Amino acid sequence: MIATSSGRILRDSLARISLAAVVGAGAFSVYWSGAHAAEPLDKFPFVITCEYKGMHHAYYLSRLDAGGVATYITPDRLAGTISVDGTAKASGESKVGTCLGKTLEELRSSGQARDLKG
Repeated sequence: MIATSSGRILRDSLARISLAAVVGAGAFSVYWSGAHAAEPLDKFPFVITCEYKGMHHAYYLSRLDAGGVATYITPDRLAGTISVDGTAKASGESKVGTCLGKTLEELRSSGQARDLKG
């Protein structure tokens, strides 16, 4: 009887997680398809790639603060920041290598900044 109850709880939990994933994916798809074209995030690329000491890192757009500074982070928690009119900076101990000191325009022209296509 406990196994049946646990199995039901697990099945119900998985169903809720699956529904949340589908709803979340749908919201992400609508957002990036241009439904919010006036969003401030649209000024920033989705990913910036940098090389440091022979290693290539992909920094993903994580957040945009009220002051207009975007934070980019790697899966291994290296981070950097940039604003529309500023240059790339390292956060904390991280190093952004080939990105350091470049503007968004320079990162785009060098092929290091990539946007999502809707």
